[in-house]
Amino acid sequence: METSISRRKFCRNVILGSSGFYINYLSGLSLINPGKKGITILLVSGWQDINIGDIAHTPGLLHVFETFLPEAKIILWKRSYNREVEEMLQMNFPRVRIIHGSVNARSEVDSEDVRKAFAEADIMVHGSGPSIVGKSNLEAWVKATGKPFGIFGTTIQTIDKSLEDLLRKASFIYTRETASLKVLEESGIRGDHIFFVPDATFYFNLKNKEKAVSFLSEKGLEEKKFICVIPRLRRTPYYKVNPANYTPEQVKAIDDLNNSKKEEDHAKLREAIITWVRETGNKVLVCPEMTYQVDIMDELLINPLPDDVKPFVQKRGYWFPDEAASVYRRAYAVLSFECHSPIIALRNNTPAFYLRQPEDTIKGQMYYDLGLKDWIFEIEQTTGNNISERLAGIINDPSKAARILKRLNSTTTGLFKKGTQTLKKF
Repeated sequence: METSISRRKFCRNVILGSSGFYINYLSGLSLINPGKKGITILLVSGWQDINIGDIAHTPGLLHVFETFLPEAKIILWKRSYNREVEEMLQMNFPRVRIIHGSVNARSEVDSEDVRKAFAEADIMVHGSGPSIVGKSNLEAWVKATGKPFGIFGTTIQTIDKSLEDLLRKASFIYTRETASLKVLEESGIRGDHIFFVPDATFYFNLKNKEKAVSFLSEKGLEEKKFICVIPRLRRTPYYKVNPANYTPEQVKAIDDLNNSKKEEDHAKLREAIITWVRETGNKVLVCPEMTYQVDIMDELLINPLPDDVKPFVQKRGYWFPDEAASVYRRAYAVLSFECHSPIIALRNNTPAFYLRQPEDTIKGQMYYDLGLKDWIFEIEQTTGNNISERLAGIINDPSKAARILKRLNSTTTGLFKKGTQTLKKF
C-alpha cells in the first residue's frame, strides 16, 4: 500500500513537470517496480483517417514494436478519431491501449488518460509520417516529464527554431528517407542517433481477405490478372475537408495548379492502362488512397479511355488499408500517383510503381534509398510509354521482380530491427 501511495504522488509531480521528481523516480525505479520487463512506449501517431497511407503508418509501427520489442507495453496516443479505424487497430493489436487528448498553447494536456500515460511510459515515440505532425504532443511530454523521446520514420523537410530546439533534445531521430538527413545536417543537428529507417508502412501486415475476395469476385477480377491504378492531383484539396483553414486566394491557387497539370499527368497513366488491356486482355481496378480521389477517377482515368478499353475497367470507393492490402496482394501490379499504395503492395510482394509528382515532398527519395529506382517515375520526365515498357519488363521477366521484392523486404526488416535497438536501451 505504501509503495502504491508513493507512486501516485510521483505521478502527480511528473504531471506538474518537475524534473527533480523524475530524476528521483529513475533512481528508485527498481524499488517501485522490481518485476518490470521491457519498456512502456507512448506512441503518438494516427494523423488522419481520410488517407489509407496515414492510417497504415500506425499499425505498421505497432507491428515493428511487437516483432522486435515483444515485451514492450504500447500506449497509442492517437491524434485522429475514427471508430472503424480504432476497431481495426484493437482487433489486430489487443494489447495496445488507445488514448486521445489535445494539447493547449501552453503545452499542457487536457486528458486524464494522457496524464496517466505520461506517468506510466518510459519513453515517447513520434510515429512515422509526413513531418513532425505531433510536435505539440512531444513538447507537452518534455515539459511534463523530462523523459526521453524519439522520432521513428518521418520526413523532415523544413526546420524552424522551435522544431530545432525540440529535435536537439531527441534521444534518436530516424528519418524515412536520406533527404531529411541532409536537412538535419544543414541545421547542425548531427550524431550517431540520427539515421535512415523506412516509413513504417513498409511493415504494415494487416489483411482483410474476406472483404477483398468478395469484392474481387463481385467485379470479376481474377487473381494476378488485373492491375490497380491510383490517381492524384498535384496538391491535395484539403480545403474541402477544412475550408476554414483556407482563404479564397489559396483555394484558387491550389485549383489552378491542379487544373493545369491533371490531364497531362493522367494521360500518361491512361496510356499504360490502354497498353495493359490491349496487350494482355486483362482488367484494371481504379482505386483511391485518399477519399477525394473517388471523385476524380471518372474524369481523369476512366471517361477518356477508348471504347474498347472501358469495359475492362472497374473502380472501388474509399476503403481501409487492410482490405487494400489484400486486394493489392492479388493484383499483378500497382501503378500509383500516391506514395503509400505502392508501399502496401510491395510489402505484399506485388510489384508497384510510384509516379511521383514534384509537389509530393522529398519523401519520394525513400524509393531510391531502398533500391527501387526502376519503379519510381518522376512524372515530368516520364512518358506513358516509359511506364508501359517497365510494366512489360515485369511481365517478361517476373523472376527479376521477385528478386527486387525479396531484397526490399530483407532490407526494410533489417533497418526496422536496427531502429528498435536504441529503444532497448531504455
